[in-house]
Amino acid sequence: MDWMKEVEARKESLIKDTQELLKIKSLLDEENTTPEAPLGEGVKEALQFMLDLGEKDGFTAKNVGNLAGHLEFGQGEELVGILCHVDVVPEGDGWTSDPYAAEIRDGKIIARGAIDDKGPTMAAYYAMKIVKDLGLPLNRRVRMIIGTDEESNWRCVDHYFENEEMPSFGFAPDADFPIIYAEKGIADYDLVQTANSFDLNAPIVVESFESGRRYNMVPDYAKAVLTGEIKDLHTRFESFLNEKGLVGKLEEQDGRVTLEVEGVSAHGMEPNKGKNAGLFLALFLSQEETDAKAAQYFQFVKKFFFEDSRGKGLGIAYTDDITGDLTINVGKLFYSKELGGKLGLNMRYPVTTNLEETKAKLEDKVTGEGFTIENFSNSKPHHVDESDFLVQTLKKVYEEQTGEKAELLSIGGGTYARSLKSGVAFGPLFPGREDIAHQKDEYMIIDDLLKATAIYAQAIYELAK
Repeated sequence: MDWMKEVEARKESLIKDTQELLKIKSLLDEENTTPEAPLGEGVKEALQFMLDLGEKDGFTAKNVGNLAGHLEFGQGEELVGILCHVDVVPEGDGWTSDPYAAEIRDGKIIARGAIDDKGPTMAAYYAMKIVKDLGLPLNRRVRMIIGTDEESNWRCVDHYFENEEMPSFGFAPDADFPIIYAEKGIADYDLVQTANSFDLNAPIVVESFESGRRYNMVPDYAKAVLTGEIKDLHTRFESFLNEKGLVGKLEEQDGRVTLEVEGVSAHGMEPNKGKNAGLFLALFLSQEETDAKAAQYFQFVKKFFFEDSRGKGLGIAYTDDITGDLTINVGKLFYSKELGGKLGLNMRYPVTTNLEETKAKLEDKVTGEGFTIENFSNSKPHHVDESDFLVQTLKKVYEEQTGEKAELLSIGGGTYARSLKSGVAFGPLFPGREDIAHQKDEYMIIDDLLKATAIYAQAIYELAK
């Protein structure tokens, strides 16, 4: 079977449908929810787009509580799952085109969600369509499960598997090729300042400070509002920006000074790929003579998080041979003189980590610094053995399609594969390609979109035949 020939025959419609899906602004919107759109209208629209497309093409479509859905074909007792998601992270700043225009430039589709995960979702969809259209004999059913809350709290898959069948095995087209067989554990939590000390006579009072939108993104913007003695502050701030190679600005109005810093966004699984605007502005404020409560907050941030994404200062650094280093992304920073300070952390830990021991160490350290842990949530690590039928089948397919050896990889990211009893992440990012998920000007190379579709088509056939 020449799978790429089948993909080329559908190239025009594949690109068009991918663009149409990318044009939908499918951001979590919890301020404007309804029973029909529990995560917001944009997310619901993207889910419905896929369900309508599948129904038109002859798949069995089902909406599961407006939080998830599926498209299915084939016959058999066992079920092969393909887990995708149509929600996206906020677009951030600095794009060279509208993040939802889905423009094609230099052989790339440029849009938020192009590589994470709408482009790969459409590749997998067309792979299913090819296998179904060809009428190839299958002994297992094939089901694409479509999530809408992957970038936040996974309410979609939680709800889905409370109500629907668990696949025997499957893959998520939401990471790297060749095969992701291990994923770190992911814990989100807040560190909340407990100190109440406040000195109105301090030279500088921090009225407010805020940076970051999501736990799993490196913040690319930070803002602080100050009052008090601001003499020479402009000079010190300009010097700081120049020293750190940052872009920012200072504005003064009615006795209040606003500081702004721009950073570089990146996926929270590797904070060092970005430039955390919140941490840099916190560093600057830690060097100023601020009120006592603010001083404690900013000194804490500086001491334990600036240029330390591995938890060394906190005493929880750990690494293993399967998944590498524990990492910490400071995704949200907040301070106000009335409420005090808070940090929202995204911790990704190796598969062999003793989480209870790590959490106890963390709690002991931050308690001694005047902070407490709140809102702790955890997604356990995931690991599939190399000898597993799923892994061996996907290795064979990848090697036949690319002529390259299928090395097994581990990642700090969390994909829907971990919600399966036997699941791996499989593409779409090819070796050597730039990983621009969660960054400005996110894109997917059209040739890679087509190539991934061919790989997925053969994989679906091999797993289900």
